[in-house]
Amino acid sequence: MTTIDDIIENFSLLDEWDDRYRYVIELGKMLEPMPELLKNDQTKVSGCASQVWLSTTISPAGGESVLLIRGDSDAHIVRGLVAILLALCSGKTASEILTADPVALFERLGLREHLTPQRSNGFKSMVGRIHAEARAMLATSDAA
Repeated sequence: MTTIDDIIENFSLLDEWDDRYRYVIELGKMLEPMPELLKNDQTKVSGCASQVWLSTTISPAGGESVLLIRGDSDAHIVRGLVAILLALCSGKTASEILTADPVALFERLGLREHLTPQRSNGFKSMVGRIHAEARAMLATSDAA
């Protein structure tokens, strides 16, 4: 999987929006396919123009649990946005996820100004879902 640092660096090397757009689509193509079994009403993200699914599992890593996230979409560009989001958030602790600001990264990469408002809103819906999962993970660990 491509790291978020690699993605940021590659974006900085691409001057033209068309090249960045193609790169986002390429990131989506490299995303590990999500099993059809996981594409259901529970994993479907509402608020997205395209179909988007996000599935999370909690995994112990060292002394702290991390959130492992899988995602997919039926639209090429959105699948790329999912890949960027997973590079930023998957494999991180709940605190790290809630501290990260995917929307700010989205804007820093120039994605918001070049995508439709529906795609931007869909991205925010994906971030909201991941943040909700992270908060639930924190609540579960606090209760333990």
